[in-house]
Amino acid sequence: MDLFEEVLRLRREGKRAVMATIVHTNGSIPSFESSRMLIREDGSIMGTIGGGCVEAEVWAAAKDVLKAEAPRKMTFNLNNEASYDNGLICGGTLEVFVEPILPQPILYIFGGGHVSIAVANAAHTAGFAIGVIDDREQFANRERFPMAREVYTSYEEAFEKLQPNASTYILIVTRGHRDDMRVLAWAVKTNARYLGMIGSKRKVLSVYQALEREGFAPELFDRVHAPVGVEIGALTPEEIAISISAELIAVRRGAANVKHKAVTRKDGAQPDRKSAAQPAAAKSEAKAAVKETAESVSH
Repeated sequence: MDLFEEVLRLRREGKRAVMATIVHTNGSIPSFESSRMLIREDGSIMGTIGGGCVEAEVWAAAKDVLKAEAPRKMTFNLNNEASYDNGLICGGTLEVFVEPILPQPILYIFGGGHVSIAVANAAHTAGFAIGVIDDREQFANRERFPMAREVYTSYEEAFEKLQPNASTYILIVTRGHRDDMRVLAWAVKTNARYLGMIGSKRKVLSVYQALEREGFAPELFDRVHAPVGVEIGALTPEEIAISISAELIAVRRGAANVKHKAVTRKDGAQPDRKSAAQPAAAKSEAKAAVKETAESVSH
């Protein structure tokens, strides 16, 4: 298997890696331009760019490249001193381009209603693969979602077959609280990069509280984007889809200071990554919602 076949295999399996390529040389070096080395996420390598300190430093940099999901160029001056490196006494220079190899992100949409169709279209246009899950065949089918790569007509089948990872985004847009709770109970225990759930602040908090009464730790919900989407005043399914897709892109690209709508659940707690960008008015509204919901539950 050559490097490019391995890249295809990794991307098909939703795994990440780093490709290091020598893009420029000058003088005497132990390799040649276009030499490549693939560093898998587990640290194993395939191919070579010459060995010695160059490969060691590129291997060490691969972790940061994957974390940032951004490429970098590294320049090495290989001098003639034996103390420089174990073997690379060459007297030349080389530049290595180190780039992340990322699988296509996939968005699994639980629920096949009008908002789901609009989100599927918008997110697919933005580069996401689409999976749709609904227990009603008339809502989860290829005619309704022609862009979908995967379609499931059973929540339990999806829970069993899906293995969310750092390239997986999950959106919960089912037709009711019961299904929302069932999907969220599964989703918070996965390694998905993004979890979003549609609904009002009161509904979101009631779902959290119901699951906590079933034994779920409150901190499991800290990474859930709910209510879902960035704050743009969206009303129609198409506008809501743009709001949600914008949040997906923000998470994918690591955008900072985005105004999410997710609730802040604990008074006095340090704001998490979702609520930190909320304006003061939104935070006050969220706190009021927590208090209102708590009072209604106690009666």
